Amino acid sequence: MRKIQMVDLVGQYADIREEVRKSFDSILESAAFINGPEVKAFQEDLEAYLGVKHVIPCANGTDALQIAMMGLGLKPGDEVITADFTFAATVEVIALLGLTPVLVDVEPDTFNIDTEAVRKAITPKTRAIVPVHLFGQCADMETLLEIAREHDLFLIEDNAQAIGANYLFSDGRLQKAGAIGHVGATSFFPSKNLGAYGDGGALFTDDDALAHRIRGIVNHGMYQRYYHDVVGVNSRLDSLQAAVLRAKLPHLDRYCEKRRAAARYYNASFKDQEGISVPTTVRSCEGICDTCDCHVFHQYTLRIGGGKRDALAKRLTEAGIPHGIYYPVPLHRQKAYADARYKESDFAVTNQLSEEVISLPMHTELDEEQLAYICRTVLEFIEQAEPSSGLI
Repeated sequence: MRKIQMVDLVGQYADIREEVRKSFDSILESAAFINGPEVKAFQEDLEAYLGVKHVIPCANGTDALQIAMMGLGLKPGDEVITADFTFAATVEVIALLGLTPVLVDVEPDTFNIDTEAVRKAITPKTRAIVPVHLFGQCADMETLLEIAREHDLFLIEDNAQAIGANYLFSDGRLQKAGAIGHVGATSFFPSKNLGAYGDGGALFTDDDALAHRIRGIVNHGMYQRYYHDVVGVNSRLDSLQAAVLRAKLPHLDRYCEKRRAAARYYNASFKDQEGISVPTTVRSCEGICDTCDCHVFHQYTLRIGGGKRDALAKRLTEAGIPHGIYYPVPLHRQKAYADARYKESDFAVTNQLSEEVISLPMHTELDEEQLAYICRTVLEFIEQAEPSSGLI
């Protein structure tokens, strides 16, 4: 059996090697390293894929979130509601801009932001909501859009983990994750479903005026060289990374389907197993159907009950199986973001998830032998754990 990787970028590269090398040679020979033709071409390709009017590439996903908030004109003291159960970058940029982060709990099944908690958190100072499409599927965007319209709020999608996913509205409409709210932000970190070979990010919007402001912000506030019309930052996607992303984009749907196939294998293996909760899709359909495209499984995350998650993690390490715990400490408990406003009772789901979640290997190169070994190891651990040991 091949060595199991949490993410196998080497195997994925083999499939696109020639195209990437050809593009790299062209860029190196032209020396068009910044804002070159590859960046423009990738931007246009991604606009077509997402069905969005404007894609603005930038240096990384964290910058994308910050620039989105700058472009919307959020001011110090404005409140921004986001999920407690996510990576720190989402709340980090809120704090960096002098805005007031307002953390709320998440749903126990999808891990995405709890829309009722959002409603309760709105105050006269609230200006924006930032749903995080965690682990590969959209938050309840239909409800969030209603809330945003009702309270005249901006909706900023953190789409770092769900690019390629579709969101199904109740009237049958489909929209791509990240292209639903006022603006979407994504990361092209190498391990993402659409990943570069270094850092990269992008913003998406259908708003012409907002796109214009963002294009200035990413380039030192310039629309004409040495004329600074707005306060900006230096955040550009370089041509080499754009070339990698452009080579990968035509394969993104296939990559996502390979991840879903692995997820179906996992789900079938763990179905009805006491002590294991498998991922559920946003529409709570049975399993992961063959036509399902609402979840792209950036991570495949189990909930392990009975206080035995950490023991399972140890067993997986012993068996040579990489894994991740996303996330072990809720944001409201982090030193940087602790606030007297928060009550532990408001984060019951997040607190429990932080003690139960564990993510198994998930990428495009997993084969059945590896999947079988991973599942067998997990199931053997569950079966061997004794109630008296405190693991169940």
